[in-house]
Amino acid sequence: MIKVYCYDRCSTCKKALAWLDSNNINYEKIDIKGQHPDEATLRELHKKSGLQLKRFFNTSGILYREMQLSSKLPVMSEDEQFVLLATDGMLVKRPLLVTDDAVIPGFKEVDWKKELSI
Repeated sequence: MIKVYCYDRCSTCKKALAWLDSNNINYEKIDIKGQHPDEATLRELHKKSGLQLKRFFNTSGILYREMQLSSKLPVMSEDEQFVLLATDGMLVKRPLLVTDDAVIPGFKEVDWKKELSI
């Protein structure tokens, strides 16, 4: 089953879910604020993605800016970054697409099409 971590008030999340619906793709919607992934889950998702950990941070989010993470993340260890990401779902890049084979943070239609074979 495809999982999509998203936030109801996020316009990109709304666009991604509408795209999934228009392509008749079944998915499980998970509220990233209320049911954010824990540290162990984030570690698994990161490993599955093959991406740099910084791609999992919501760099355009209010919390990211308030915490001044653009200057703090480069000096934090990977373990510290995972702990931080697990504290608040609003720090995680969204929507976060999770399939059996891949994890894609953010919505780029071309990437989602490729992963979902559309």
